[in-house]
Amino acid sequence: MMLTRRTSLFALAGAGVLTATCGLALAQPHDASVGVLVMAHGGGATWNAEVEAMLAPLARDYPLELAFGMAEAASLQAGVAKLEARGVKKITVVRLFVSGESFYERTEQILGLAAGAEPKPAAPAGHGDHAAHGAGQGGGGHDMALWRIETKSSFALSQQGLAEAPEMGAVLVERVRALSKDPAKESILVIAHGPGDDAEDQRWLHMIDQRAEAVRNAAPFRHVQAETLREDWPEKRVVSEARIRAYVEAAAKDGNRVIVIPYRVAGFGPYAGVLEDLEYVADSKGLLPSAEVEHWVRRQVKELAAGTFRAPLTAHAH
Repeated sequence: MMLTRRTSLFALAGAGVLTATCGLALAQPHDASVGVLVMAHGGGATWNAEVEAMLAPLARDYPLELAFGMAEAASLQAGVAKLEARGVKKITVVRLFVSGESFYERTEQILGLAAGAEPKPAAPAGHGDHAAHGAGQGGGGHDMALWRIETKSSFALSQQGLAEAPEMGAVLVERVRALSKDPAKESILVIAHGPGDDAEDQRWLHMIDQRAEAVRNAAPFRHVQAETLREDWPEKRVVSEARIRAYVEAAAKDGNRVIVIPYRVAGFGPYAGVLEDLEYVADSKGLLPSAEVEHWVRRQVKELAAGTFRAPLTAHAH
């Protein structure tokens, strides 16, 4: 989802931060020419609000904008333009996705860091910027047109996904501890979205299982299992859904209390439907809300800012 409103992304008093776009000068302890663009899938109002609230502390320290959507050119263009209007010349791009592989090549193309995207085509007469203004609103209608944005900035892109982030082990422990009563009689099921490619899916499972090791070390749980639903690929989802349901049914049959933790940025996703009529416990929270996610984003920004920024292959003037 692309934010097109002119109001600030964040609110500082009580609800968050007022950014400089609303006229409030921010204290900038860091180089003000370095900004942060956070890419996130986007969802409904609650989903987006959780991401904005998580980023509020970071927005106190850096010029920061959000680009909701699945690497949408219109959303990225809007975020980059807002940062450049605030004097930013170098942009750290933090990709808030579970997999570091998600949309990486596409993002490089849109930012002009790799070949494969042409400048935005002129809109047909009478259409204006309809596509840009409608992209991703309400968490749906993603505009996946591929075009290269106009920018004078250089960029540094994060490559680590949340599945690889050691901080997420602490998030899983937070979630489980809030729901656990008797670890020795509890089975923990961690479910993620999952990709379509089989090899990539195995990488997801391996990385998330590594994060789940923190749960195994936190208490003597009966069992801890990581699964992917592969929810956007119907034939593969059928297999995954059957396996996930079988795990919950078997654990309950053995007298275990099943705790389900979604490995998603926010929300419970489609898992209530998948687990319908089964006995389990969940709080419906994703990895947010948790300060650990902000710590991860902040670490990405610091590491990127200390590294190399890349200019687009072809310079573009506004």
